[in-house]
Amino acid sequence: MWIRIRRLFTIKTKFEAFLVIYGLGLGAVERGVHYLQQYPGYGGWLLFACCPIAVFMVGGVLLDAVERRQQN
Repeated sequence: MWIRIRRLFTIKTKFEAFLVIYGLGLGAVERGVHYLQQYPGYGGWLLFACCPIAVFMVGGVLLDAVERRQQN
């Protein structure tokens, strides 16, 4: 039973990985907009820039993991 549930949340293809990265990117930009409203000026822009950069790093790791899984 738990294996079937776990398979639902496993990213198996690059297309699924890109969908997850897209969702993370949307959330990161939304968070960045809130930072700009809370912290106007350079501080808000720096926090805004950190949000998408984190998604880029995680996206690369996610794509590498999917490629390794497909090779095995």
